[in-house]
Amino acid sequence: MKRVRRLPAMRDTETSKQETERSLWRFCVAPMMDWTDRHCRVFHRQLTKRARLYTEMVTSAAIMHGDRRRLLGFDPIEHPVALQLGGSDPDELARASEIGLSFGYDEINLNCGCPSERVQSGRFGACLMAEPELVAACVTAMRGAVGDDVPVTVKCRIGIDDQDGEADLLRFIECVAAGGCTTFIVHARKAWLQGLSPKENREVPPLDYDRVHRLKAAFPELTIVINGGIATIGEASAHLKAVDGVMLGRAAYKSPALLGTVDGSLFWEDCLPPSPSAVLEGMLDYVAAELERGARPSSMTRHMRGLMNGRPGARAFRRLLAEESVKEGAGLDVLKAALEAARRAEERPARLAA
Repeated sequence: MKRVRRLPAMRDTETSKQETERSLWRFCVAPMMDWTDRHCRVFHRQLTKRARLYTEMVTSAAIMHGDRRRLLGFDPIEHPVALQLGGSDPDELARASEIGLSFGYDEINLNCGCPSERVQSGRFGACLMAEPELVAACVTAMRGAVGDDVPVTVKCRIGIDDQDGEADLLRFIECVAAGGCTTFIVHARKAWLQGLSPKENREVPPLDYDRVHRLKAAFPELTIVINGGIATIGEASAHLKAVDGVMLGRAAYKSPALLGTVDGSLFWEDCLPPSPSAVLEGMLDYVAAELERGARPSSMTRHMRGLMNGRPGARAFRRLLAEESVKEGAGLDVLKAALEAARRAEERPARLAA
């Protein structure tokens, strides 16, 4: 394969700064539509203080014309938290980035990986991988809007449709990096824009982790984060030998307890994973405040159902949250009942041992 031109090597001071920044992306929880809303992120923050969290994708057009407080508001406990934008108009993305900065986000991420029909009709998401010059222009505009206050990053695939050769990916990365992006989150599957649903695009095209590892070797000066199909902390640790960071998606959402091991395993914190009851207790004040603002209990408890997975009483715990939270008059009592169920389950082994 013909090598593309590498970016100039950085000076020692720049290298030191980049090494510091790379640790910011050592472990991330992926942006996921209909899942990683602000309630979910507050819940995940009870499990890990170090993971980098991401919003659902928000389009730049929605930010221009919609309810910004509803779209962009978040709780301070969520830091570090990144705003993921969807769009392809450099000026509009620049303005949306500036607004995101004013809300206090720690990063602005441009989505170049979503394969849904909606993003294709809007000329953004994964289809942008066919237009690296446009992506570079978007990044340049976004960076101009936020300056050095927060990083502008790109989340992409390893390719799309028939444009999936390694040289294509290298050219995309080089072009966008020339526009000012130094951090790329790479989903290690290509996307089929025609013929596969978004769900199938998460499962059907084969994973190619080695290509992402080689991408890092080709661009050592860039921060490369790998995403796609990674299910355990052990797998994450293995990838960190070849890339700068790892992003988990569905595994982190469906088995949230694994997030409780991140700080100790990947960041070497002297801590034990929090117990389910400690996590739920940490949510009480937040849930109470959100209920006062009119939030539905189920909009929060739905993210917590997998907390007890693999533990005694998990099925009853899931049923409690799913069924009780949608009943007429449901409120904080649902979370308190779940907390008591978790405590009883945690005490069970001790009673049996006695």
